[in-house]
Amino acid sequence: MAFIPAFSGAKDRAEEGRDKMRAARAFARRGTALPEMLAWLDAVEAEVETRLGDTRKALRLISHAEDILATGEKRATPAWLDWFSADRLAGFKGNTPLIDGQAGAARATLLQVLERSVGAEAKQRAVTLADLAAVAVSEGDPQQACAYSGAALDNLSRYWYATGMERLRTVRQALTQWESLPCVRQLDERLYDWNTTTTVNAMAG
Repeated sequence: MAFIPAFSGAKDRAEEGRDKMRAARAFARRGTALPEMLAWLDAVEAEVETRLGDTRKALRLISHAEDILATGEKRATPAWLDWFSADRLAGFKGNTPLIDGQAGAARATLLQVLERSVGAEAKQRAVTLADLAAVAVSEGDPQQACAYSGAALDNLSRYWYATGMERLRTVRQALTQWESLPCVRQLDERLYDWNTTTTVNAMAG
């Protein structure tokens, strides 16, 4: 719920997003939440603050989440919470410095995440690859950006994840100044084929 106002791009909705996070933390305290849940709330709030422009606060929240996972009380993680892990948290950590303009720090973290994104994390690879593509764009390397984008599309063909496609579309928008390059045109062809297939399947369903 906090993501909705945070991702809206409307500055006047910032307090709405932060209020949702305060409510979530109040409920977590009432229910004596597991360390993993508290770390996840830090990760979510970090994403919210990143979208609202306070990347410094976001990085502090991620650091706090890392401390919780490292030193928190060890209890059995319930099955419904098995989707959050230190690796998933690292994905949040990579995206925040990327948006903050720290390309080197973002790349180092994202490459570590990519190396470990297997099994349950396979779906998240598309997001990580798209973020690496965005890092390449920020460094003026369209060839590398297209390579990572192509790998993300390969992953999406096996493990569909809407957030991954959303990140890819953002990367493509950032490649506008290089759209005459063959690699960008090839990326467009793949994205167009993907959109067409998705639309036809939706109509058929």
